[in-house]
Amino acid sequence: MKTILSIALSILFAFPVFAQTIPSKEIQIQNALMAAPEEKRAGAMIYGYDAKGEWVVLRKGTNEMVCLADDPKSPGFNTSCYHSDLQPFMERGRRLKIEGKTVQQIFDIREAEAKSGKLKMPKSGATLFSLSAEAADYNTTSGEVKNTYLRYVVYIPWGTPETTGLPLKAYAPGMPWIMDPGTHRAHIMINPPRD
Repeated sequence: MKTILSIALSILFAFPVFAQTIPSKEIQIQNALMAAPEEKRAGAMIYGYDAKGEWVVLRKGTNEMVCLADDPKSPGFNTSCYHSDLQPFMERGRRLKIEGKTVQQIFDIREAEAKSGKLKMPKSGATLFSLSAEAADYNTTSGEVKNTYLRYVVYIPWGTPETTGLPLKAYAPGMPWIMDPGTHRAHIMINPPRD
């Protein structure tokens, strides 16, 4: 006679967890593109997840924009798009995260590799667009997302307040400021005011 626990376990393993939580390829593409500038959407390359939860290319691109679908394992909704010049930096970060490196270790490894020239960084500014929403505002079945917030990050490796004129924090709503100055990850933060 089966116990309640053995029945529960057999049900759990009979139905993959991701089958219920990963949106369709079409919804992932549609939602990833929400973060991209409108004129870049048609040609953007898109990464997302297959039915097993594996990281895959959902669509090849024809322009310089790379978009990422929402990670179904992370709370809330977050998609982003960035210039292809950031791809080596982003891909290296993903690989190091898979290896189990901490946030600080990832920073230190990429910093050393960027300084040595092993990790190619953008020579001029390269932008990332990040779109987010609360979990309650995202319907994974229909793909509908409400109350989204779009912020902007412009990577300027090795930039400093002295070379850019930017402050180290925003002194007014939506004011650009520089984060991680003087490092490979130096970037301009632009957080528009929320309604």
